[in-house]
Amino acid sequence: AEARGGRRGFGSVLGSGVAGMACAVAALVLVGAPGATGGTPGMAGQVGPLSDTLFDTLRVGFVASFCSKLSDTVSSEVGKAYGKTTYLATSFQKVPRGTEGAVSLEGTVAGVVASVVLGVCALAGRMVDMRGLVCVIGSSVVANCAESLLGAAVQRGGHVRWLTNDVVNMLQISMASAVAMACYVVFNV
Repeated sequence: AEARGGRRGFGSVLGSGVAGMACAVAALVLVGAPGATGGTPGMAGQVGPLSDTLFDTLRVGFVASFCSKLSDTVSSEVGKAYGKTTYLATSFQKVPRGTEGAVSLEGTVAGVVASVVLGVCALAGRMVDMRGLVCVIGSSVVANCAESLLGAAVQRGGHVRWLTNDVVNMLQISMASAVAMACYVVFNV
């Protein structure tokens, strides 16, 4: 949006929400309303423990996408406004605030805090359980770091023209969703 004078377009909306939307639609289509007793089956006709597990996993992906996006936005804005020293994520070379792929301690901490706060809200609202919360926060941090690395390594030089900020956002939130869902399934103990 900065390249367009701060204006957001359809690509910005899609890039910031596609993973969450995909998880929500998949939950509705594949599972329907959760619950082994009296649940409404989705198009796959599933009702029961398997559909509850799938629904919970998709909710974790949904929450992770938005925690990751919030973490990215907060870390970027706090880093630009309050970052004392900013470093390039790939080389840790000092760079000016606002440089694509730059990170700061202040921005990074603020991003983690934002992810924790939104994740705890999701826990309080019963969107995720404690295992899901850990997966959501962890995946948000991983995806936010990966987004900074991608910005520093590829996006910063403009070598890949199609790799716009909207595409990078889409990759970041999709990574957060995928990592969180995989973590949730793998650590199902």
